[in-house]
Amino acid sequence: MAGFKNYRVAPNKKKLSDIDPGETPFLQGSEAQQQEELESLAVKLDELQNLLHAEGRRKMLLVLQGMDTSGKDGTIRWVFSRTSPLGLRVAAFKAPSEEERAHDFLWRCHAVVPRAGELAVWNRSHYEDVLVPVVEGTLDKVQCQQRFAQINDFERLLVQTGTVIVKCMLHISRDEQRERLQARVDTPGKQWKFSLGDLEVRKKWADYQNAYDKAMAATSTDEAPWYVIPADHKRHRNLMIARLLVKTLEDMDLKTPAPDPALKGLVVA
Repeated sequence: MAGFKNYRVAPNKKKLSDIDPGETPFLQGSEAQQQEELESLAVKLDELQNLLHAEGRRKMLLVLQGMDTSGKDGTIRWVFSRTSPLGLRVAAFKAPSEEERAHDFLWRCHAVVPRAGELAVWNRSHYEDVLVPVVEGTLDKVQCQQRFAQINDFERLLVQTGTVIVKCMLHISRDEQRERLQARVDTPGKQWKFSLGDLEVRKKWADYQNAYDKAMAATSTDEAPWYVIPADHKRHRNLMIARLLVKTLEDMDLKTPAPDPALKGLVVA
């Protein structure tokens, strides 16, 4: 079985170009078997989230980043298909509002960090603030380095207060993005997902790849590592992230609270 070591970003070493977005090391067996495994992992993830909630001390934060059409929504839909919504919170980060721009760039993040016993998923995140402004030229190198340091401090604070952080970059190829964008254009029921602005961003593909490389190299730490997820194949993307989350939660060795002595021998009439 494939491991995660080769997809974990070591500080200042791995680049997106080092990983083929079309590879599928986590796919095994037939399509039916793969789907069955995904279902099994979704059920297991629900069980582990229940333990996280019952323990009531620690939290988990999953950060999903990627170019347009990389599958952030699809990942959430499939990986958490069996997870109770009572213990799962999803936050989507759009372009900052006027209120958000009036504060520091991490202000809006503090409001949606996971609570004790909660699993939070960020669809895009604070990393948008070291990607978009860098590519658009509104953030200079000194300011960018300051933000990298502030992100590391912010994530260290979360870890030191009981949050386990997993960050996944959904890595797709430019050709695959073209096919997915074209499918949105050609399918009336999917046209609402398409914006002409997506094409302007696509023109800056190389700039965004470079910005991702720099951001991940500067912020992949032992406490909050980045993983590059080959995402041209949707089922592979889902399986890899589901396995990664299950492994991470199992490694936390979650425990239910100790039995209440006062309940010993109690008979409910």
